[in-house]
Amino acid sequence: MSKPPPPPPHRFLVKPVIKILLLILLCSFFYHLSSYTITTNSNPQTNSNDQHSKSNFLCPTPTLINLSRTFSTSLDYQPHHTIALSDDQHSSSTQLQFFPYCHNNFTDYCPCQDPLREKQFDIENKFYRERHCPHKYEFLQCLIPKPVDYRTRFRWPTSRKFAWFNNVPSQKLLTYKKSQNWVQLEGDRFVFPGGGTTFRNGVKDYLDLIKKMVPLKSGNVRTVLDVGCGVASFGAALTDYNVLTMSIAPRDIHEAQIQFALERGLPAMLGILSIHRLPYPSRSFDMAHCSRCLVPWTDHGGLYLMEIDRVLRPGGYWVLSGPPINWKTSHKEWEREAENLQKEQATLEDLAMRLCWKKIAEHGPVAVWKKPTNHVQCHQKSKLWKFPRFCNASDPDAGWYKKMEPCITPLPNVKSIKDISGGALEKWPKRLNMAPPRIKSSEIKDGKNVIDFDQDNRLWKRRVSQYGILKSLTEGKYRNILDMNAGFGGFAAALSKYQVWVMNVVPFDASNTLGAIYERGLIGTYMNWCEAFSTYPRTYDLIHANRIFGMCDIIDILFEMHRILRPEGTIIVRDHIDIIVKLKDSIAKMRWKSKIQHSELGASHPEKILIIGNSIEIS
Repeated sequence: MSKPPPPPPHRFLVKPVIKILLLILLCSFFYHLSSYTITTNSNPQTNSNDQHSKSNFLCPTPTLINLSRTFSTSLDYQPHHTIALSDDQHSSSTQLQFFPYCHNNFTDYCPCQDPLREKQFDIENKFYRERHCPHKYEFLQCLIPKPVDYRTRFRWPTSRKFAWFNNVPSQKLLTYKKSQNWVQLEGDRFVFPGGGTTFRNGVKDYLDLIKKMVPLKSGNVRTVLDVGCGVASFGAALTDYNVLTMSIAPRDIHEAQIQFALERGLPAMLGILSIHRLPYPSRSFDMAHCSRCLVPWTDHGGLYLMEIDRVLRPGGYWVLSGPPINWKTSHKEWEREAENLQKEQATLEDLAMRLCWKKIAEHGPVAVWKKPTNHVQCHQKSKLWKFPRFCNASDPDAGWYKKMEPCITPLPNVKSIKDISGGALEKWPKRLNMAPPRIKSSEIKDGKNVIDFDQDNRLWKRRVSQYGILKSLTEGKYRNILDMNAGFGGFAAALSKYQVWVMNVVPFDASNTLGAIYERGLIGTYMNWCEAFSTYPRTYDLIHANRIFGMCDIIDILFEMHRILRPEGTIIVRDHIDIIVKLKDSIAKMRWKSKIQHSELGASHPEKILIIGNSIEIS
């Protein structure tokens, strides 16, 4: 019997093909069903964001995402799977335990400048006025309360002249400096008429005198250090010249002078010339100023004037008013012996000459000296003088708990006597976006170059435009801004067109870019975020924290942020999603609102943005 012919080959393929088609149809059906469910159960804003995130994940692209859509909603990375609990367990687990507020005595608490702590330290050289921070076990685990009837500050430029009394309820300066016109009280607000110890009739005439000796309008003077600043009326007046002034003063009997300065919207820090260097790099400031600041410039071998020399740029100016300048006219008013003042000025003039400074002029109560642009001639002169010597230390930029020495900080070598040590700077504002000389010369030792600098500039312009804060910047909601990890200062540079100033912080153990930041015409300081910042509570409107939570204990940093942020302020955190998720619970305990957003790197990248505060940006 013959065998039947074999079936055609396609018959064996029919069933598998049918199964595959059915599987595809089922997958498509459930995919569209789930999309329909998401659409009907979400608001349109959230839906657009989810679809965008999904498409970005499934079809990754090297281009940057459009954050105008991504920033429209908050991302949720918290776990949502829970185990059923009894009613008691559920009640205790869902009730949020807020951090308590400290006692009202801590309203103006400055941990590292605490009047009670400073009593433990030596009064010689006013060392007790320096930073003395509490140990880790002494840290407060409570929130600094705001004063009773605290009000949102005046916006710039109105804040330059006015501040609410209830925000800085201190009347000591009204008594101590009544005759010098520092500050007046009118009803429920302070008024700052612009007076000072040397310029009682206002700072305008005083600046007009200085302008005859220092080219304030030229663009060559951009960064200024004001030592013993009072309420920073000198720095306030310099804003009319596009000059940025770092005003410093200790927490002393005048009490709230730095607090007043910051409430006015002016850059300021608690600081003093005592034993340690100021927390700034060498060659930082285009000008330094002292108006009867009570610093004994010629004591301790000229130590303090040598520190001014260290932080002054080559060709920078030192402006001094008050004793002993103009002693012939003012010695009776100062209640000082004319002969002693004459000797004091002679000693000062000799010290300035040994630093190789050139006296520009002395008019009335003001004298001005200029630092040399290089040390070619100074090295030659030093061979004839036994004092002062040039410092031998290898790091002139070290400024974090580094003791001062009575020596001249050497300037970088030059090829010609006409060259400027470290390189010439462009005039402001051109210098802001030009590669700083320290980067061009590879002075920064982590391999960063001009290409890195330019890329960083472009990156931060893009990031700022996508942060969602442009409206608040334009409306003047922010004035005092703190960048906790500033890098090259790109964040601050991107904000330069707005009426704000940025305190650029470079961690003391990070790549030392602070010198380059100053060369750009910006200001900043060294800092260790395991300690408290040298400022009063409620002094910053916006805090920018780019990858700083790996430096120290997360909770300690958050408490410090809460201390220095104004009640109506905002924090922007940029970090890995794992860090941000860890922050969420603690942020809620601080009575803050928050939301997570994608960075410009997209939905699939672990770097995220956390916006914190109780402001419109969180609503």
